[in-house]
Amino acid sequence: MHVSPAPERLAVDVIHTCRQRGLTLATAESLTGGLVCGALTSVPGSSLVVRGGVVAYATDRKSTLLGVSADLLAERGAVDADVASAMAEGVRGVMVADVGLATTGVAGPDPQDGHEVGTVFVAVSAPGVAFVERLALDGDRATVREATVDAALGLCLEALSRLVD
Repeated sequence: MHVSPAPERLAVDVIHTCRQRGLTLATAESLTGGLVCGALTSVPGSSLVVRGGVVAYATDRKSTLLGVSADLLAERGAVDADVASAMAEGVRGVMVADVGLATTGVAGPDPQDGHEVGTVFVAVSAPGVAFVERLALDGDRATVREATVDAALGLCLEALSRLVD
């Protein structure tokens, strides 16, 4: 059985890896409402890495704050792989960061735009690297949000490991 590291450990690893590589990072969050940025900024030394975060909870804020195409949002809604990717790319530009990390999805308790509770997309954007992952999470609202933080930090570590120096 694979057990993922605690979110605190994942956040430490992300900050450490970014510091080693001289990279900055920014977050764009919807369903996690700042939890990813909070996990990262709880790590000592994170001020050398984290440029900031945007909580674009309302769908229209994804467009106005992060530059996600309004047409894309109208066509697919906020819970979509391409929207997550655009959020990650957009926050890189807004925050002038090397790495963008984004979350969007349905924490519950009710479905949204035809997507079941626990449908989540996490995305990472960095120079020459773009990852997006669809998650189907179980649990209540708090559990879905915490699992999303873990998944986002894990995906970020994976993306960082693929960057070429």
